[in-house]
Amino acid sequence: MIHPTAVIDPKAEIDQNVEIGAYSIVGKGVQIAAGNKIGPHVVIQGPTQLGENNTIFQFASIGGAPQDKKYADEETTLVIGSGNTIREFVTINRGTTQDRGSTIIGDNNWIMAYVHIAHDCVIGNNTTFANSASLAGHVYVDDYAILGGFTLVHQFCRIGAHCFTAMNSVISKDVPPYVMVSGHMAETHGLNTEGLKRRGFSSEALVGLKRAYKTLYRSGKTLKEALVDLEEQANQTHEVAELVKFLKQVTRGIVR
Repeated sequence: MIHPTAVIDPKAEIDQNVEIGAYSIVGKGVQIAAGNKIGPHVVIQGPTQLGENNTIFQFASIGGAPQDKKYADEETTLVIGSGNTIREFVTINRGTTQDRGSTIIGDNNWIMAYVHIAHDCVIGNNTTFANSASLAGHVYVDDYAILGGFTLVHQFCRIGAHCFTAMNSVISKDVPPYVMVSGHMAETHGLNTEGLKRRGFSSEALVGLKRAYKTLYRSGKTLKEALVDLEEQANQTHEVAELVKFLKQVTRGIVR
């Protein structure tokens, strides 16, 4: 299951049901659970934990030191869940002590070629990163978000659940759940209606979210003023309540 040309540190912990391809390198402090398939020429540095049944394609660099000038070789971590697909030339860095000390990737994420996920990012579950999407440090990406090719996200931003960013989007503020954004700098362009329908959102939920979108973006109100109305709407629609919860945590402002 491990190619004879692979280089495995004796202090790496690897389940017997793991495939590792030719010329891959697995470093000290790496833990790899059952069912993982590591392609050729992959580098995994530790401390890094891989859950079950991930697939990592050739030339990916996983668990490298953070690209942060303040980093002084502290022991920080990368934690990756289960069922993720990580394609060619993806780079994912460990955390820094200036934050939680860990970069975290959830489950069932689809991470395409040349994606970069920087230090201290937190990625939820079932997200999609198209080719060359890049996250600066400390970014949060919530469940089911889709980042189009060459999307760039500024540090400390948060990308809400079920949102969609078009290709070449440049994002410097938080993106609320359920919306579509595009442009340089990114602007909103309505709800991610088709995506929400595909994921089984009810017609009642969609009506509630459309009303909430109009309140947030077309009423002319400030975020603080819009939140007053949205809290009333949240009593009728669970999805709007999730939107309100997100907006109350905003610190950078939102994409408009």
